[in-house]
Amino acid sequence: MASTACFVIVGRNDCPIYESEVGTAPKKDEATHLHQFILHAALDIVQDVVWTTNGMFLKVVDKYNELLVSVYVTAGHTRLMLLHDSRNEDGIRNFFQEVHELYIKLLLNPLYVPGSRITSPFFDTRVRALARKYL
Repeated sequence: MASTACFVIVGRNDCPIYESEVGTAPKKDEATHLHQFILHAALDIVQDVVWTTNGMFLKVVDKYNELLVSVYVTAGHTRLMLLHDSRNEDGIRNFFQEVHELYIKLLLNPLYVPGSRITSPFFDTRVRALARKYL
């Protein structure tokens, strides 16, 4: 069964610093724009939910038709957002935790400027491998 998943890392100033279509469904250009729009619209909800919980994993914060938006917020207010159509909460939590560890390793790189776009092919390959493993 093909699954739809779009993963985005959004920086403190609401600018996307990493985007990836990680689902197994065939990719369409108009679907990509719709996924970006849904995730961007969910940022306001995330801003409200962040202050009502102590956890980093906010679970499902928004939904559009059968697509769900799950969010993980780091201590530095970087949001890891996943648009998906499955209800695999434990897999999504594990995916977010491992991507967070990968993001921390990237932040420790002295050549990376925090908040800038992530263009590393290694980072992209690892995120896609984690998506295949957990989603």
